[in-house]
Amino acid sequence: MELEHQVEERTRQRSRTWQVSPDLLGVANSAGYFTSTNPAWEEALGWTEEEIARTPFVELLHPDDVGPTLAAFDMLKKGQPVLRFENRYRAKNGTYSWISWVAVPEGEEFYCSGRNVTVEKDQAAELAERRAELDRLWTFSEDMLARADYQGMMSAVSPAWTRVLGWSEAELLTRPYATFMHPDDMGPTLAALARMSETGQPTRFENRIATQDGGWKPIEWTVAPEAEGVNFIAVGRDVSIVKQRERELTIAQDALRQSQKLEAVGQLTGGVAHDFNNLLTIIKSSTDLLRRPDLAEERRRRYMDAISDTVDRASKLTGQLLAFARRQALKPEVFDVPKRVEAVTDMLRTVVGSRIEIVTDLDAQGCFAQADVSQFETALVNMTVNARDAMNGEGRLAVKVRSIPMLPPLRGHAGSLGPFVAVSVSDTGAGIPADKLSQIFEPFFTTKEVGKGTGLGLSQVYGFVKQSGGDIAVSSEIGHGATFTIYLPQVEKAPEEQGAKFNEGASAEGRGRRVLVVEDNVEVGRFSTQLLQDLGYVTTWAANAREALELLGEADGFDVVFSDVVMPGMGGVELGEEIRRRHPGLPVILTSGYSHVLAEEGRHGFELLHKPYAAEELSRVLRRAALSCKGP
Repeated sequence: MELEHQVEERTRQRSRTWQVSPDLLGVANSAGYFTSTNPAWEEALGWTEEEIARTPFVELLHPDDVGPTLAAFDMLKKGQPVLRFENRYRAKNGTYSWISWVAVPEGEEFYCSGRNVTVEKDQAAELAERRAELDRLWTFSEDMLARADYQGMMSAVSPAWTRVLGWSEAELLTRPYATFMHPDDMGPTLAALARMSETGQPTRFENRIATQDGGWKPIEWTVAPEAEGVNFIAVGRDVSIVKQRERELTIAQDALRQSQKLEAVGQLTGGVAHDFNNLLTIIKSSTDLLRRPDLAEERRRRYMDAISDTVDRASKLTGQLLAFARRQALKPEVFDVPKRVEAVTDMLRTVVGSRIEIVTDLDAQGCFAQADVSQFETALVNMTVNARDAMNGEGRLAVKVRSIPMLPPLRGHAGSLGPFVAVSVSDTGAGIPADKLSQIFEPFFTTKEVGKGTGLGLSQVYGFVKQSGGDIAVSSEIGHGATFTIYLPQVEKAPEEQGAKFNEGASAEGRGRRVLVVEDNVEVGRFSTQLLQDLGYVTTWAANAREALELLGEADGFDVVFSDVVMPGMGGVELGEEIRRRHPGLPVILTSGYSHVLAEEGRHGFELLHKPYAAEELSRVLRRAALSCKGP
């Protein structure tokens, strides 16, 4: 009974194992059918025991596995066990699963145990593909890949090293990697690797690596430490072509800028020649007519007035050019911007005419700026005239003053911390096309008809605000007008009170005062001395600064020095400073049509008379300077 009980218990255990085993258990016959299968088959493949029993197992195999499986089945039929054989079985849903088999023969039956290894096979295939991909990347990458240690040796290098540098793998792996570095780059590179070893953080740097033919190539590196901290992985990219293209791009950009400069100079030269030829035509014709002995007095006055007016227009034209070039000598002073705008509003109304309504928003408080007031007013007039013409003489013009905390980014330039005073002029005209916005500040650029404008008004505005430390912005939409806004650096203090002014209406006669004229140009020197003599001054002419200093040292009693700014050797500013040092109290008047020294550094405390100047203006300036030092 005990033996029978043990047999029954073992039978029950085998039955439980058969029922609950996750492996595919089965008994097959020599005809190729499974006569018995456990429930794991249905769980793994979806086939019931009855479906499997009536289907030859070869019909469930993957077509590629039929041959090898039948060969293994023949071994079983010959009485040889089959260990670790794999094939693919088709599931009921049409997919295939990899099964790893162990099978042993037992008479005419074969006992089989199969384990579903699909997941393992997929993982192995994926891992193999990744390894193959890494191998392909390692082999074919254009970047130089390497594995190295912190002691200075590389343990693996990719073929790109040989393609880029020419060194063989053996040469690269048997020499310290520092020996391939440019001497100037060795220290920074090793320092970067040392920091990475300490911090464990990836790093990037660039250095030069020697080529096998004796040259150097710039390599951009990305380096990361391995987890164990002994080795690191380096990826190097040859940036020779990039740097060459950068150099070529720089050359091309320089050539483009030079071409644009030449084009701008050509446009500027053509515009200047056109406008000045027009003015010279008037002067030349008037002087020719004035030579006629029988010319009526009324016509004589008319031609003389024409010459005078034309000279004024020429002076204004050169002033606008200098303003655009930021080469005019400014006389900055602190002024209340809203009050100044309010003061010129009546003049602006006269400029635009009665059919244009001007509205102002001048409520901003404490908006003081330091700039040349005269040039500020000229800029305001130029913007107003531009708005008037854009509206064809009819519409609404708005002038607004406000304080802003910073200068906004303009034309690709970064903004600046403020505060700034913003003065905007808006019109209700047709607007400006987007493709013209970048050109409107160029000299002689105009959209008006020929003869309707010089194209210098906005150029003057641009040059004035840039030279004053500010900027100008324009916004426009076709059909909705345009807004021009100038920005000037805001100052905190109010304008200082002006002292008593010289009586400009007083006589401008020289009354025998002695003037030392310093002028290197013979024609201008002769004309200046003759002009001053006609005005009642006693003149002495020095052709250069050295001669002027000698005359001042030898003679006494000069009331004022009148000097040109631009002269060979010592210029007028340097001469004035030397006179100030040697002869304190002797006033110096400077005159110039253009001087980059005055434009960039200011007047140095000297009175400046702009060329061309009127005779009465010259006399008043000299008399005022002399009286300010010696009294009337």
